[in-house]
Amino acid sequence: MIRRISVLDRSRTREGHPASRALRDTVDLARAAERLGYHRFWVSEHHSVPGAAGSAPTVLAAAVAAATSRIRVGTGGVMLPNHQPLVVAEQFGVLESLFPGRIDMGLGRSVGFTGGIRRALGRDTADADRFEEQLAELLGWIDGTQQAHPGVHARPAEGLRIPAFVLATGDGARIAARAGLPLVAGDLRDRDRVAGIVERYREEFRPAPGRPEPYVVVSGTVAVAATEEEARRILFPEAWSLAASRTRGSFPPLRPAAGIEAIAMTARERELYEGALAGHIHGTAEQVGGRLAEVAALTGADELLVTTSTHDRAALLDSFTRLARLAGLDGSAASPAAGGDGWAAGAAAVGRAGPDGS
Repeated sequence: MIRRISVLDRSRTREGHPASRALRDTVDLARAAERLGYHRFWVSEHHSVPGAAGSAPTVLAAAVAAATSRIRVGTGGVMLPNHQPLVVAEQFGVLESLFPGRIDMGLGRSVGFTGGIRRALGRDTADADRFEEQLAELLGWIDGTQQAHPGVHARPAEGLRIPAFVLATGDGARIAARAGLPLVAGDLRDRDRVAGIVERYREEFRPAPGRPEPYVVVSGTVAVAATEEEARRILFPEAWSLAASRTRGSFPPLRPAAGIEAIAMTARERELYEGALAGHIHGTAEQVGGRLAEVAALTGADELLVTTSTHDRAALLDSFTRLARLAGLDGSAASPAAGGDGWAAGAAAVGRAGPDGS
């Protein structure tokens, strides 16, 4: 069963609030996640996206780590093709030096969303094809084995233990398997696809020093509320932003759920909106517990990374609180919810150590 649960916050901006508020919301949510007993808290990288404020993930991770004391902190992820591997190694070396034993290095292969963004970053789509090469260089900077630049060292990163994770975008799963690294696979709207990715990763996994076994993190949206309809309303803002991005050319800030219900959508917008709502794990604690048990059985995942975003921060915090209680996390206010699916007990069960040694 899935025994670890973590949070990825994408610092989504909200209609009526400045981008700076989104960053402060991320830090506030990290404090709450630590209090509730979540295992790790990650932030993301987006460039020139009106609906996301998290453009500098290592900077934001530093703010999150400084505002917390126990929860692991990292990125989900740094898009390696946008950066020089030496600089990424140095940034994570600084983070690990400041917050020892708490830093994760989640890495992805995506480049800027549009041609204009890619040109501004000095990158193009072909850079994503070099991800495996860049990953090997980055790991070499950290463990001191890189030979391409004699006499150059990634200080203070060299010699530190900074767990690396690979996002399963593009050929990411196979790259993670060949490197012997943990895999992050999503999203859970297409669970059979995720299960297939995970299966291939495990089949192709090559053990590496300090990483003898595959480790799988599955990611997706999870919304828990007192009723199924309340949980579904949590999903409305993100679903509308996705639909608007496909029809209006821009990924907008999150709108309140009530405002979305009043929008006169075109047929195409309605189709995309309903599609964006479909497949997410949402409902009452009992319903969500059963669905997460299905995910655990289908994927055999070691960890769940929850990526939920919404306009109503009170509803979001309530959802994370209910999920923590359901899973029996150490910081939750009550004992695990009773039920016959066994998921909550399985989530809290002792198992083998994760890639961070915990």
